[in-house]
Amino acid sequence: MNVRGTTARRVTARRATARRTTVRRAVVRRAAGRRLPGLLAVTALGALLAGCGIRATEVPTDFGPAPSRVRCSLAEPGVSKQAARGLPVQVFLLCGSSLVAVDRTVRVPDGAADSERRVAVAQGLLDELSAPPSAAEREAGYTTSVRGGTTVRGPGPGDPEDALRLSTAPGSLTSSALGQIVCTFSDSAAAEGDGSVILGGPGGEPPRRYKCTDEVRARPGSVEPPSAEAAGE
Repeated sequence: MNVRGTTARRVTARRATARRTTVRRAVVRRAAGRRLPGLLAVTALGALLAGCGIRATEVPTDFGPAPSRVRCSLAEPGVSKQAARGLPVQVFLLCGSSLVAVDRTVRVPDGAADSERRVAVAQGLLDELSAPPSAAEREAGYTTSVRGGTTVRGPGPGDPEDALRLSTAPGSLTSSALGQIVCTFSDSAAAEGDGSVILGGPGGEPPRRYKCTDEVRARPGSVEPPSAEAAGE
């Protein structure tokens, strides 16, 4: 009786163990079946990205918008202007909130006297300042406040010999337009030896000596070129 009882207990234990093993295998199979579609999708996505030359990653990435032309930066500044024959010069255009120099050329008559040369250069600079910026310049953010048709002539009676008189009185120009003209003239043959510029209007008001400063170049819309009366110098 004792032997039979022991044998029966062993058989019962083996059957219980077998049942538990069967249950565990079934649970594992069901879990694997639920994960399989997800694993297949991840594998398929990885293969697709690899086929496109892109390495798969588990971390979302955002590299921002596509690169564009840098503001106030020209890859080939003034190419169309440089192609024309003339005197290489620079004019100051508005870009953002500051004045930025760009390359230009102006025509000067051969054999002109110094006084005529100064006026010719000044008129050429005005023409370039009032001309619409090129497509590349507009794309980079360049604009101008100088109106078209602005002209310049030499000194009037009683003016200093280096004075220039504009067809529009400097005092009636916007701060940014006056800053463009003064800073452009001060960096050219139209300027005095110290870089200052003597400007007057079409009337008989005394001309004034203007200077281009770092503050004017940085904030032409709010800072006017400093000036002092220059009549009778």
